[in-house]
Amino acid sequence: MLQIVAVVASAMFAVGALCAVYRIVVGPSVLDRVIASDVLVATIICALGAEMALNRHTDTLPVLLVLALFAVLGSLSVARFLPARDSA
Repeated sequence: MLQIVAVVASAMFAVGALCAVYRIVVGPSVLDRVIASDVLVATIICALGAEMALNRHTDTLPVLLVLALFAVLGSLSVARFLPARDSA
């Protein structure tokens, strides 16, 4: 039963990652690409967390922490340096 859950979760993570990569490649604007890269990093973090839970180890915990740090810093830098658009 656990193998079926692992295969279904892996397939869902793969579909999510492929959709994010598609948006990174095709995305019409820089903001679309940045959001898609955040989604891709979040998907990778979730996949690594699921792998840790399924295999019952904590070996990749530092990788999760570094990815989370890069995701936060990337989002903050884009929010800081992306030119503001006026809605008026």
